[in-house]
Amino acid sequence: MAEQLTIYRVTDPEFRAYGRVIEPGKTSDSAVSAVSALITEAAKLEMPAEGASYLPSIPELESAEAMAYFTDEIYGELPIQIGCCWGRNRQMNALEWHRDSEINIAVTDFTLILAKLDDLDADGRLDSAKCRMFEVKAGETVEIYATSLHFCPCAADPAGFRCVVVLPKGTNVPLDKTPTDPRLFRKNKWLICHESADGLKARGVVPAIYGENWTL
Repeated sequence: MAEQLTIYRVTDPEFRAYGRVIEPGKTSDSAVSAVSALITEAAKLEMPAEGASYLPSIPELESAEAMAYFTDEIYGELPIQIGCCWGRNRQMNALEWHRDSEINIAVTDFTLILAKLDDLDADGRLDSAKCRMFEVKAGETVEIYATSLHFCPCAADPAGFRCVVVLPKGTNVPLDKTPTDPRLFRKNKWLICHESADGLKARGVVPAIYGENWTL
């Protein structure tokens, strides 16, 4: 059997280098209401039969209340988008990063596989042994720092996972120009994949992760 990583909770001290837990209740009742409404709405999305789906912006999630809370309180009045990642993924396969934090709201339990930008080797490759796993419980909201590499959550059970994703507006949409850095895959999205991820390599993702392709 392949070696497995310890699964920490986002409430454990080990998570502090990668992100933080956000408690909307410490902001206002309207913030709690906004997050609750997001969870309710995202739970309506049809689960794919296999794999995972991601939409950067979903109008049904971008209520005035939710947009106001995350725009004003979390992103300092930057324009934002609210989308969702959901499906049945159970393997790391790739890691990405942005120039800003990403907010994840757990509609269901899921596990995040994370690393840090300074874990990259001098040649830009990553030994997967440097990754860490963190469990996020349904209802929790976490901020993943810009310095943290992350990707599609892993489902905690075969029924799949659902994760609301908040990012600055325009993130993860197609580029307008051909980038100099081959890791720049979408707007504000630098992406590398595991050497064994043939599907991603076929789409032009740089295979720069070596070692175990972690599976939950």
